[in-house]
Amino acid sequence: MQIFRKKRPSLLGIDISTTAVKLLEFSEQRGGGLQVESYAVELLPANAVVEKNVVEVDAVSDSINAAYQKSGSRTKGVALAVPSSAAISKVINLAADLNDEEMEAQIRAQADQYVPYPLDEVNLDFQRLGPAPGRSDEVQVLLVACRSDNIESRVDALDAAGLTAEVMDVESYAVENAFHLMSRALPDNGDGKTVAVVDIGATMTALTVMADDRIVYTREQLFGGRQLTEEIMRRYDMTFEQAGKAKRLGGLPDTYEQEVLEPFKEAMAQQVSRALQFFFGSGQTSTVDYVLFAGGCATIPGAAQVVAEHTGTPTVVANPFTGMTVNRRINPKVLAADAPAMMIASGLAMRSFD
Repeated sequence: MQIFRKKRPSLLGIDISTTAVKLLEFSEQRGGGLQVESYAVELLPANAVVEKNVVEVDAVSDSINAAYQKSGSRTKGVALAVPSSAAISKVINLAADLNDEEMEAQIRAQADQYVPYPLDEVNLDFQRLGPAPGRSDEVQVLLVACRSDNIESRVDALDAAGLTAEVMDVESYAVENAFHLMSRALPDNGDGKTVAVVDIGATMTALTVMADDRIVYTREQLFGGRQLTEEIMRRYDMTFEQAGKAKRLGGLPDTYEQEVLEPFKEAMAQQVSRALQFFFGSGQTSTVDYVLFAGGCATIPGAAQVVAEHTGTPTVVANPFTGMTVNRRINPKVLAADAPAMMIASGLAMRSFD
């Protein structure tokens, strides 16, 4: 299977995260706008996915099937993504007069220079980016490689759910695709600005820095909402499942917000500041203009304000559905509540369009 495929219509975007399967489908309206046609979130059993690696294929397949049935979609083709940490990306220059077959042959002949794994254990794909700066006879080509087992486990889970993997993307490129949707919430759509997209999920914090609508930096670090769940477990003598439910639905003691939630928000903001310091240390720039705050943790009340205070940067909660209409079978309030966590699924669903 190719990691990049030519975009085609009628694709579901399915994001397999550590804790849930998130499904989205968009349609294009007559006026050129987008509509959310199908949407569902289905929780995964504990440890079915560990640090974004599929461990229990059958459990993940069951959750994909449940999300699909809940969504009401009839579309069978799917765009998936592997974690950014599982993929190797490199921009190389090749002769501009090569056709795709010649380019693929040359890339495979030289791939061992770029990929630190045996080539029979990886999937390779490439995409032309455009003319190489200062070299009229060359083009820039994006080469992406991923260990085959990371791809196969996702495809197997999808197949067992009766769906077909049409596109295998990389999460960071799905974020780049979704950025065009989320930047609508920024002044002047964020044009000409450097924007840090911070996605804090259950176990991982992913920083993607965008400049001129392109990725200029990515980094992942271990930190996520699971730490809040584990603190609730410890503090209130609950099981992991009980703590997760209480975190989502409420019912915790009055002391919870001051003793548990506020310290977690402070720790989360410190993690964002730390990730940004690594970016500043790369020497590209010493500031960012905005933080787009995504992931399940972005829905915590007041969290964006704490991040803004720690980073000294205007912080906006990500919403890829800004300006979209919604199919009447979807509850818009539920969709809005989940919006910050649907960033990767949105970028994958956008693969339906040129």
